[in-house]
Amino acid sequence: MATSTVLTDRLAAHWRDYLGLCKLKVVALIVFTAIVGMLLATPGWVPLSALLAGTLGIGLAAASAAAINHVVDQKIDALMGRTSKRPLPQGQVSPTEALVFALVIGALAMFVLVAFVNTLTALLTFFSLIGYAVVYTMYLKRATPQNIVIGGAAGAAPPVLGWAAVTGSVDPGALLLFLIIYTWTPPHFWALAIHRREEYAKVGMPMLPVTHGTDFTRLQILFYTVLMFLVTLLPYGYGMSGGFYLGGALVLGFGFLYYAIRLYRDREDPRLPMRTFGYSIVYLMALFAFLMIDHYLPGLAALLA
Repeated sequence: MATSTVLTDRLAAHWRDYLGLCKLKVVALIVFTAIVGMLLATPGWVPLSALLAGTLGIGLAAASAAAINHVVDQKIDALMGRTSKRPLPQGQVSPTEALVFALVIGALAMFVLVAFVNTLTALLTFFSLIGYAVVYTMYLKRATPQNIVIGGAAGAAPPVLGWAAVTGSVDPGALLLFLIIYTWTPPHFWALAIHRREEYAKVGMPMLPVTHGTDFTRLQILFYTVLMFLVTLLPYGYGMSGGFYLGGALVLGFGFLYYAIRLYRDREDPRLPMRTFGYSIVYLMALFAFLMIDHYLPGLAALLA
């Protein structure tokens, strides 16, 4: 009995290590925005098969990309405080095990999307996976301080993938959702990069605060926040969303602008970069929640009338 218990505990711990490769918090945000893309793609309810299979396939692909990122970045992860406790630097999973795990769940993602969703979604998801795990992680991340801007296209893809899973096409509404996340990514990540500037400099990573300084990065955060704020008004202007979303976008956007302006003006408060980073995560989740709720408000009003 004791031997069985020890073996069970070891297996459970090992699976937790594999789950640690998946960056579950990041994957959860990706899946949420993909689901909102599915919901906004149709005036009615999303077919259950597309919702379940699309969510599973996109989630597995995101986890696969995250695991490949762990393999590629294992050496620099070991040198940075934020990442030194990850499974690979700690020796809890070998690079070969992590890569095999990534390839298996990536292949499973493609199978689910091709077999149960549609080929377009599978292709877009595959290119997004390659864009993040290979183009961004292996090349852009180490090649240019504009890595976040250029590589942000892969991270902005989930709502497009969700939209395609339902419609089998990529429509203007899906591209608006893409633009929101694309313009959100630089201020979101650069706030974290300011906080971790010394660590990125230590490992030779050309993040914007390392190559151009924190003052320039703060200005860029403000610029992209203004751009993002304007982009978030487009769903209302396009007729894709109504007044409920517009109100939420304005309140949330002014909140982000508040943090961006404070970050630009206040160089003394060391807590501001991480507060801005934390708000940016809540911001994106709340903004997409407003999109989702607004989409179903007319139907709810009709039921209650």
